[in-house]
Parts: sequence; structure tokens; C-alpha cells
Amino acid sequence: MNSKIIEKLEYNRIIRQLSDLAITAPAKAQALKLMPSSDFDEVKKSIDQTRVLSNILRVKGPMPITDFKDVRPSLKRLKVKANLNGEELGNIFLVLSLAKDVGQFASDLEEREIDTRPIEKYLKNLAVPEDLFKKLNQAIEYDGTVKDTASSKLMQLRHDIQSNETDIKNHMNDYISGKHTQYLSENIVTIRDGRYVLPVKQEYKNKFGGVVHDQSASGQTLFVEPQAVLVLNNRQQNLLAQERQEIHRILIELSELAGAYQKEINNNALALTQLDFLSAKSKLAKKMKATEPVLNQDHIIKLRKARHPLIDPKKVVPNNIELGTTFDTMLITGPNTGGKTITLKTLGLLQLMAQAGLFITAEEGSQLTVFNEIYADIGDEQSIEQSLSTFSSHMDQIIKIMNNVTEDDLVLIDELGAGTDPEEGASLAIAILDDLRQTQAKIAITTHYPELKLYGYNRKRTTNASMEFDLKKLAPTYRLRIGIPGQSNAFAIAHQLGMNEAVVDKARDLMNDEDSDINKMIERLTEQTKAAEQLHETLKQNVDQSITLKRQLQNGLDWYNQQVQKQLEKSQEKADEMLAKKRKQAEKIINDLEEQRRAGGQVRTNKVIEAKGALNKLERENQNLANNKVLQREKKRHDVSVGDNVKVLSYGQQGVITKKLGEHEFEVQIGILKVKVTDRDVEKIAAQASQKKPEKSVRSSRASSELDLRGQRYEEALTNLDRYLDASLLAGLNTVTIIHGIGTGAIRNGVQQYLKRNRHVKSYNYAPANQGGTGATIVNLQ
Repeated sequence: MNSKIIEKLEYNRIIRQLSDLAITAPAKAQALKLMPSSDFDEVKKSIDQTRVLSNILRVKGPMPITDFKDVRPSLKRLKVKANLNGEELGNIFLVLSLAKDVGQFASDLEEREIDTRPIEKYLKNLAVPEDLFKKLNQAIEYDGTVKDTASSKLMQLRHDIQSNETDIKNHMNDYISGKHTQYLSENIVTIRDGRYVLPVKQEYKNKFGGVVHDQSASGQTLFVEPQAVLVLNNRQQNLLAQERQEIHRILIELSELAGAYQKEINNNALALTQLDFLSAKSKLAKKMKATEPVLNQDHIIKLRKARHPLIDPKKVVPNNIELGTTFDTMLITGPNTGGKTITLKTLGLLQLMAQAGLFITAEEGSQLTVFNEIYADIGDEQSIEQSLSTFSSHMDQIIKIMNNVTEDDLVLIDELGAGTDPEEGASLAIAILDDLRQTQAKIAITTHYPELKLYGYNRKRTTNASMEFDLKKLAPTYRLRIGIPGQSNAFAIAHQLGMNEAVVDKARDLMNDEDSDINKMIERLTEQTKAAEQLHETLKQNVDQSITLKRQLQNGLDWYNQQVQKQLEKSQEKADEMLAKKRKQAEKIINDLEEQRRAGGQVRTNKVIEAKGALNKLERENQNLANNKVLQREKKRHDVSVGDNVKVLSYGQQGVITKKLGEHEFEVQIGILKVKVTDRDVEKIAAQASQKKPEKSVRSSRASSELDLRGQRYEEALTNLDRYLDASLLAGLNTVTIIHGIGTGAIRNGVQQYLKRNRHVKSYNYAPANQGGTGATIVNLQ
């Protein structure tokens, strides 16, 4: 990708933000070098990797990576058998520790349904040599400090150093807190040449013996190492020398061990750097509220609500931008400062971001492609050194574009033909466009020339577009209108600003009829487009609401089916339990009978046979669940096959099963529609009306307007009442009379309680005095 387009579209500002979001120094450096690729497969792989890290960031948060230094200089030294210092080994230990942490962090990504295949090679490279890690963990800190546990000798030496240092301090504290304080310039202990000394007045230098190591600038104070601590100081220096020697030995040993794992160290460092770099991409996407672009190889751009990523999201106006769909060239017209240039830059910058594997600031589902090159002439290219005018510089850039552009490129030109005589500029712009269009490149330009508005209508696969202007507010709205050329608003603006109406009208009269008709046509197109967009937005909202409602209904249906299944399972268990009890009872009876017979009792053989038959019957009931009416009813309702007439519960419509798709899935024809449903979502429709005639005649014969319950037992009366009301409802009766008598009042109260609970009873009252009074109840059904 050429450097001029990188500069013109401010792509470097994007990658600087990316670098700031990286944690490690190597990843920051890699981010600053990120350039767009022209290889489709490479771009797709990069976007896939960004998606994985975005999913990880959303589900698990950021990866546990901290800053580490580049290990390559250390590995170069190991390659030539050089020894590393503590800081270098500490950095290697940090890299291996981070590799362990990240590997553990990523261990459950598959369980969380995150597809890690695009970054699989980096995760596999997080393989830590256990013996090296264990040794480094025992011997060194991340900052390069060698631990006491690095060796038993080092631990003993440091213990001796600390103990000897304590003895020295105790002796020195005796000097600064006892009778010797009068000989000191200050009551402090200090260090000279690595040895503990006292600041002694010049005249008392012989009071302490020992060695003078230094004196003050005035010569009045001498720094004396007392004779009493001379031996201790000598011992301390000897111990410190042994410590340095032991540390040197340990570092040599660690360097030799690290040298055996140069490849593994490098792989871990590279994997961490790459994961940090990709994490920065995901963080940038989150920061910008960006989405994954959908790539295509057809050179189609279809951006939805695209916004410039470097403009405040609260201020920027999102726009839909298209190229390569029904048109390959788009001519954008509109007022100055109306957003034409920003629209070009938004298109170009989002395309660069996508080709760099970054998410884009547009609505989900936006499509982009991969161009071999993006050419742009945007802004003032005037060169003082070459003494070129703005127009000359402008032409110089366009000539370079015309000489190099191909069908795999995108061309963005701001104010084509500007900077010269309008008539010549318009003609030149048309000629340039004709030449560029022959290459079949994708082209977007901005212009002020009205002649180019007709060009957008007269050329194939070319369209006009414009930046909307609000005449009431006298301000641009920054909204792009594709398919409509920019409208001249000079007269309207002059009138709004208070210019004399007669002057404005005269100006209108001076325009030729053709220009006036074009402006009126553009005005009508603008109004129609606005109305169409509003309608489209309303329909889109309605569709979104319908999709949401359908999803909610489907979830509710799934929940209902789950509950039905649970109830069926519970019924099955209950039936099995009940039948098991019956079986035990039957076996007990049989055993008792046989015991009696064996004991000589008078038990008839036919009794034993009858008991055995009852047992077999129970077993058959257990297999067929003949007594489980709920199970039978549900099974009958949902046991369907191809050709059955069914009711689809989720749609409330009847249809015919045309195909079995799976064990529990069917295809149902509802009118002209075919839908896929589960067996729990369909209910078999009963036989045709012709087959139900006998049932109707039975029902009608049983239905009458009165039911007499007098003289019946309580349970019998309520059972007959239940059957009678069912028959009355089927017969279509609205009002019936229940004769229960007065008597003890038990049946009457039972009838009243039953009617109170029955949802088909609209109302009920005692009969009038001349029709039975409290001995009968009149019931209104619904």
C-alpha cells in the first residue's frame, strides 16, 4: 500500500492508538509497523484472529500479560555461548511465567465455545520447559536478583554476611551512643570504600586506632575505621567477595541451561508478543465500538452506518456507503463543509483498517473487500519547491493514478477538476472519469460541477450522491443520499437570510428552463428518498420486533414442551410406582393362597388361577400404561406420521405432514408455506365430521334441559352431574335445571360447590318458588 494514502487518510493515527493498547514493548513495536495487506487470505486470517481475541475479551476479559523485554538480544548471546546477567535471566523467567499463566488462562476456551483455531499455533507455542522454569523459579527474581535459594552455599554466605553485619553495627553503635561521642563530628555510622567508618574530629584521630579512609573537604573530619571493627570489616569484604563469586557461578549455570532451550524461549516470547498484539486489536475494537467486517472477493463495498473512527462518536453522523453493487462509480455533490471529504476519508480509512485485520466503525454485517491498491487525491497538494499551483499539483496526482490504476484498485478523488476555469474543469473531469472507468476500478469522487450530475445519470454503473442540507437551519446534516445529486440551494439560502424577494425571483427568472427543471426534479427525488428511508427504517424496526417476538415465543414453546416432557416422565414414574405396589399386593395374595393350600386348607385351584390372571393383567398394564390416561392422551395427540392432518401449535394453523426430517422433526404444509416443526409442536386433528355422526347422535340423545338427582348417593349424584354438564355443553344448551331436592342438604351443597369450581358455568341460582325453590338450581352455561 502506497505511503501517500497512509498519510492522507491518517491511518498512522489508528495504529498509534493500537500501539498504546499493547502491553509489551515488542507488541507495541509490531503495532507501529502494521500495514494493510493486499492478500485476501492474509486479511481474512488477520480478521479471524481479531475476532477470536474479541470473543475472549468479551467472555473472559484481557489475557494475563505484563510487559517484558525483547529476548532476541539475549538469545543471540546464548547462541555464541556467552553468559547472561541477572536481568536477562530474570526477563526469560518472566516470559516463561507469562506463558504458563496465558496457557492456563486459555485452557477452558473450548468449553466456553470459543473457536481458537485461528490462534492455535500461538497457543501451542506456549510450551514451557519444566526443568528450566523450575531452576529459574528457584534461583532468580523477575528483576534479576538472585534468590537465597539459588544454592545452599549462597544461602549460608548471605546468612553469615547478615550476622557479621549485625556484629559490625553493634560495635559501631557503641561508639556513637557511649563515651566516645565527644570525639565524633556527628553521631552517625557511614560507609567508605564499602567499609563501615566513623566521622572523627581531626584532633582525636588516634583515639580509635584503625585506618583513615577519607576526610571532609575542610579537613576537620576524618572517616576512621576503628581497630575494633577492622577484623569484622575484613571478614565482611571476604564474605561479599565469596557471594559475588557464587552468584557468578549460578548465572553461568543458568545460562548454560537456558542455552539448551533457545528455540522454546523464542517460541514462547513470539507467541506472547503476537497474542498481546492481537489483544490490542480486540481492545481497539471495543474502545471504538467497532464490528467485524464481512469480506468478499467481488470488490463490493456495503457499509452500514459507517462513521469516521477519529471523530468523536457523539458528533459524527453515520452514513451508508456503497460501491460495486449496482454501480462502480459514485459522484458526490453538496455544499462546502457538508461532509463530502469526510465521507471519502471514512470509506478509505475503513478499507485500510479492514485490510490490516482491524474491526471497523460500522454496523454489524457491513461488507468490505480487499483492494490491491487504494489511490487518493484529497486536499491541497501544492508544492512550493516545484512552484506548482494547486491545480497543477492536483493534475500531477491524478496523472499518476491514471497511469497505475487497475480493476483491483479503489480510487478516491476530492474535487475532481477543481482549481481552473469551471467550464474547462468540468469537461476535463468528465474525460478523466471516462478514462478511469475503462479500467473497471471502483471510484468515488466529490465535485461542485453541475455538469457531472448529468454524467451520473448518463453513464452505466454510475450514480449520483449528495450531502444533505437543512434549509430551515441553513446547515448541512452530513447525511449521504445515494442516488440523488446535490441540489443548488443558493436562492433558498439568500431568501432565508433576508434578501429582497424580488431580487431572488429575478435571479430565478434568469435561469434557463432546463436548470430549473433539474432542480425541481432533484427536490422531488430528495423528498421521495426521505420518505422511502423513513418507511424502510419503520419496516426494519417492525421486522426486528417481529424477530424478537418470534424468538420469545419459540423460547416459550420450548419451555412448554420441556414441562410437558417432565410431566410425562413424572406420570410414567408414578404409574410405574403404583403398578409395582399392585404387583406386590397380587404376589402377596398368591403366596398366601398357596401357603394355605400347602398347609391343607380348602383353597380352590380356580382362585389361584384367577389371582395369577390378575397379576398378568397388571404386568400388561405396566407395559402399555393402559390406566395412565394422561400419557395415552399425549401420545395419541403427538404420535403423527406423513399424511396426517395436524394443528401447528406455535402458528395456530392446520396443515398436512409432508415429510419426516428426523426422529422428532417434521415438515408441515400450511397453505402455500412449508415449515419445520417438532412432534411436540403439532397435534393430530381428529377424524372427519362424517365419522363423528354416531357420536353426535349419542350426545344429542343424552342432552336434556333437566337433571334429577333426587334419591341418589352423594358420589353418584356428582358423577352424573359432571357427565350431564359435558353432554349439555356438547349439545349447545345454554341453560339447564338441576333438581337436587332439599333433604339433608348434602347433595344440594355438593352441587353448589361443583358449579362454583366449573369454568364452563357462567352463573347459577335457586329456581323460582313455583319451579322448585331451593330444591332446584338453574345453571347458565358459557
